[in-house]
Amino acid sequence: MKKFLALLLALVMVFALAACGEADAPASDAPASEAPASDAPASEAPADGAAGSVYYLNFKPEQDAQWQELAALYTEETGVPVKVVTAASGEYETYLTSEMAKEDAPTLFQVNGPVGLASWKDYCYDLAGSAIYGELTSTDYALTEGDVVYGIGYVIESYGLIVNTDLLSQAGYTVDDIQSFEDLKAVAEDITARKDELGFAAFTSAGMDGSSDWRFKTHLANLPIYFEYQDKGISSTDAIEGTYLDNYRAMWDLYINNSTCSPAELTAKTANDTLNEFLAGQAVFYQNGSWEYANVSGEGKFSDDQLAMIPIYFGVGDEANQGLCTGTENYWCVNKNATAEDIQATLDFMAWCVTDEVALKAMTGGEGAMPSGAAGMGFAIPFKSAPESSNLFVKTDAEMTAAGKTPVSWNFTTMPSEEWKNGVGAKLSIYAADQTDDNWAGVVSAFVDGWATEYALANG
Repeated sequence: MKKFLALLLALVMVFALAACGEADAPASDAPASEAPASDAPASEAPADGAAGSVYYLNFKPEQDAQWQELAALYTEETGVPVKVVTAASGEYETYLTSEMAKEDAPTLFQVNGPVGLASWKDYCYDLAGSAIYGELTSTDYALTEGDVVYGIGYVIESYGLIVNTDLLSQAGYTVDDIQSFEDLKAVAEDITARKDELGFAAFTSAGMDGSSDWRFKTHLANLPIYFEYQDKGISSTDAIEGTYLDNYRAMWDLYINNSTCSPAELTAKTANDTLNEFLAGQAVFYQNGSWEYANVSGEGKFSDDQLAMIPIYFGVGDEANQGLCTGTENYWCVNKNATAEDIQATLDFMAWCVTDEVALKAMTGGEGAMPSGAAGMGFAIPFKSAPESSNLFVKTDAEMTAAGKTPVSWNFTTMPSEEWKNGVGAKLSIYAADQTDDNWAGVVSAFVDGWATEYALANG
């Protein structure tokens, strides 16, 4: 009998150990062939009483570290697991498509506006009546159709030309000397003529690899679209005419012929190259946005007195009263196919982000704003509890608008597809390497003919 009991006990222990081994086996979230820029694991287990979990697929690589820290803080406070995955620059739509096909799909994701929404509308939970919708300062910041609220714009941003005012002063100018495209051209070409004497260039390199080309195939390309829309009194179109593509060429020529490198080198230049050139004092002007503030300011970088942001003057209209390019392409959407518990957990996390004092400081603050002491996101956010932003470029936009300058709206959200952007970017690179009229004609064709083609494909 004793032998039988001993044998029985041994068998029980074997099965128990086997079961433990299965429970402890690791799992992988990211596909082997397509890893995101950042994939932080969810916290181990919710605290007593916590239900559901959050999986946030973040669009903005420059704020990955801050979102990872906020997610960990929220989990510490609530016990609710929050996983933040950040797609690589220029790869968000591809990665979103891949992740949405999985059983463990994102519960919180982003679309860039009406065009982006068209692909994901059937996945969007109606946010009407949600806590975060009630926190908006204006319903204009919601992405809606009829009574359905598909997305919440969570950040308002501006872009233009970031200026190293110390270098500009060394060249003999101030930002007040630049009130038009012709002014900018004169200053840039003078700096280029004295480049060896001054020891710096006018513009950082216009990098055209995937981490940087969005600044020109999307953000710079917004300008000719904006002015054409203004002329016609429209907000979208199935056929762009390209009325202001000569101005686009003139600005592109100015960038690539007055920069830190030769135009032929641009395809190899990255976003990091461009940023490092600016930080090293190699160029006066750097096209980028308010989201870049944390990367150019603070200890070991520049003080606010050494920085400014001016409009991208385009040689069109009342330039003296032109403001920065201001808008959003960042709309939070909740996956309606998630479980009820995960949907509620996601809604709670979103509301916490825009009402909690620590989270608000992290989202809107600059140097030292994160609980860890790292720089905050520096966002301007459209929510009732938001404090005044410490971001110099956000303040500049507010000051310009208050002074009566007209912000340039973000119309690139109406670009028909990512393929259209890529087509324009490829032709810009070809033209940069060989600046002929024929090669510019390729840019025009990609812009105008490509728009019509891609719009038709997207809209049937």
